[in-house]
Amino acid sequence: MPELSQETERGRAVLPFGAAEVTGPSMVPTLQHGDRLLLQYGARVRPGDIVVLRHPFQQDLLVVKRAVERREGGWWVLGDNPYAGGDSTDYGTVPEEFVLGKVRFRYRPRKEGQRSPFALALWALSAARPVLSVRSASRRLRAR
Repeated sequence: MPELSQETERGRAVLPFGAAEVTGPSMVPTLQHGDRLLLQYGARVRPGDIVVLRHPFQQDLLVVKRAVERREGGWWVLGDNPYAGGDSTDYGTVPEEFVLGKVRFRYRPRKEGQRSPFALALWALSAARPVLSVRSASRRLRAR
């Protein structure tokens, strides 16, 4: 289950945006371990959005998941990697107040071994991307 840096919480009161780092495989292939995220606090969440939330049973643990649908009691959230677990299939709906923000942008740092001009060009083309809602993924994940 991706944990996010606690630095995310420190800047929340001052700025509407924050930064976080993904650890863990639950959002693969959308997000990879080590990805840096820019999130917007208090943004309107819609099905298909990737969100940062507090874990329902460990409020000091921050996780990133895809909001699949709004249900009675909060949001049903799932990871994009069905084998990783650690989502609403384990802990049910997440109360609305536990959803901190919506992920807007992803930056993937360069790997140690990327030295050739071709590898650097490929990295440059894919390193920074906006994170968009995927409505079709929301429908596909809801069926799980």
